[in-house]
Amino acid sequence: MLFVVPPLAGHVNPTVAVAAELTARGHQVAWTGPAAALEPLLPAGALLYPAGDRGAAGGHDALHTRWRDLRGVAALRFLWADVLIPLARAMLPGVHGAVAAFRPDVLVADQQALAGAVVARRHGLPWATSATTSAEFTRPFAGVPKVGEWVAQSIAALLADCGAPAGWDPRFSPHLVLVFSTPALIGAAGPDPAGTGAAGPPGYPPHYAFVGPAFGARPTSRGFPWHRLDPARPRVLVSLGTLNREAGARFYPAVLRAADALADRAQLILAAPGDLVGAVPPHLVHQEYVPQLQLLPHLDAVLCHGGHNTVCEALAYGLPLVVAPVRDDQPIVARQVAEAGAGVRVRFGRARADELHRALAAVLDDPAHRRAARRIQASFAAAGGAPAAADHLEKLPHGQRPQLSHPGAVRTVTEKGP
Repeated sequence: MLFVVPPLAGHVNPTVAVAAELTARGHQVAWTGPAAALEPLLPAGALLYPAGDRGAAGGHDALHTRWRDLRGVAALRFLWADVLIPLARAMLPGVHGAVAAFRPDVLVADQQALAGAVVARRHGLPWATSATTSAEFTRPFAGVPKVGEWVAQSIAALLADCGAPAGWDPRFSPHLVLVFSTPALIGAAGPDPAGTGAAGPPGYPPHYAFVGPAFGARPTSRGFPWHRLDPARPRVLVSLGTLNREAGARFYPAVLRAADALADRAQLILAAPGDLVGAVPPHLVHQEYVPQLQLLPHLDAVLCHGGHNTVCEALAYGLPLVVAPVRDDQPIVARQVAEAGAGVRVRFGRARADELHRALAAVLDDPAHRRAARRIQASFAAAGGAPAAADHLEKLPHGQRPQLSHPGAVRTVTEKGP
C-alpha cells in the first residue's frame, strides 16, 4: 500500500501507526510526498518516494512564515490557494512515479494531498481517503458559503488542468474514507449524502469508517523533568502544537498569569519557545517540547489550540480540554469539543488571564466535562484505531498494478535507516 501525505506531522503520524499494523500483517508499505519534510517523521527503514519537494516558492519554511500570522478566512484562503492546490500540482509527477515504481495494490491519500486521489483514479487503483481532521465532516463552510464555492472551483480547476474527469471530489474516496475520530466527538451528520440509508453512524455513508485516533510509536524525551510533576495537585498541559507555537507571543503571558492564580491548586506544564515565554515561576514546568503521548497519562486536563491530533490524544486518555483555536480547522474542532461537553472554548487572539483561569477551573472542577471526555474516550477505544483502519484497508478490492512509469515521473527513492 502506498500512503500519499502532505508535509505535516499531524497528517503523517496516523499513517505511521496504520502502516506498522499493515507491516505486521505481512503487507508492504511506502510513502510519497515532500521527502525533506517527511523523512524526520517516518520510522527508520521507511520507503519514501519524493514528490513535491520543489513545489513551494521559497520552500515550506517560507510558506509557514507567511501563514503563521493569518487568521480566519485569510488563513483558509491561504491554505488552499498557496499551499494545498500548489502542493497537489507539484506532487503529481512524483506520485505518478511512485505508483509506477512501487506498483501498489491500494493507495491511501490524505485528504489534503489531492494528488493522491488524482493519480489513483488515473491508474485505476482503489483508494482510501485518510481524514486526519474531522473538519470536512461538519460543513466547514456553512458560515462562509462563498469561500466554500471558491474552494470547490479551485479543486475543479485543478482537476481540469490535470486532465482528470470533472464532477468528483478528491477529498472523499468513493471506496473508503478513514476518519480518525468518532461521531461521539464529531456529532451526527446531516442527511446521508449517498442517499443509501444504510446502517452505520447516523447520517454518514456506509463506506465512512470511523476508526478513532491511531497512535504510532513516538520517541521518548530523555530530558523531561518527570521528578517535577506534583502528585498532590492536578496537572494541566499547555501546548499550541508544533506549527502554532510561535503565534503565542500574546497568549503565553496570559497563561503565566492564569498559572499564578491557580498555583495553589493546579500545576501547569507549558510546552513553548523559551524566547516567547520569558521568566517562568517555579511552580510551573516549562519545556521547549514535551513527550506528549508519554505525558498524557499523568495529566488531569489539557489547554491547547484545537489541533485535531492533540485534541484526540487528550480525549483518548479521558482528559477534558480548554481549547483556544488559532486558525484553519481548529475553530471547528474546538466547537466539536464544546458541543460534546468535553471542554471549554476560549479566545486565542484576545486571551485574558481571568478567562483562562475560569476555563481551567471549570474543566478541573465540573465533573460533567470529565464524564463527557470519558464517553468520547470509550468511543475511541471501541472504534479500534490502527488495527481497525488496517482491517478496512485489507477489505478493499485490489487494483491492477501499474506497469509503466508516467513520463518523467520517476525520481530517486529515499530509503531511511541502515
